Amino acid sequence: QVQLVESGGGLVQPGGSLRLSCAASGATVRWYTMGWFRQAPGKEREFVSGILWNGGSPDYSDSVQGRFTISRDNIKNTVYLQMNSLRPGDTAVYYCAADKRRFSSRVSTTVPGYGYWGQGTQVTVSS
Repeated sequence: QVQLVESGGGLVQPGGSLRLSCAASGATVRWYTMGWFRQAPGKEREFVSGILWNGGSPDYSDSVQGRFTISRDNIKNTVYLQMNSLRPGDTAVYYCAADKRRFSSRVSTTVPGYGYWGQGTQVTVSS
């Protein structure tokens, strides 16, 4: 069983930055591919970024490519999402997720690909 807790959300002006953290516990989370998703009011949950269990193959949605950076520290059991050049369209609840399976060979970009979810952290980009 994997437990995930996000932190680092908040209110930021357009063009600003935030770093989200996802602290993992329970099973050996360093064996799991991790992802970040977001959900805006009235919209479906969408993939933002993901990273393989070994830190390889970081993947990003087109909307955040070049602005967001995902990383992980397997000693601290923590995954990070550095968000720069934030836009009002980035406003959403951001969720951390762990893959259903251990040692995945690719990053899943769909909600069903993940079996464990955090409670989410609100990010609001507004002037």
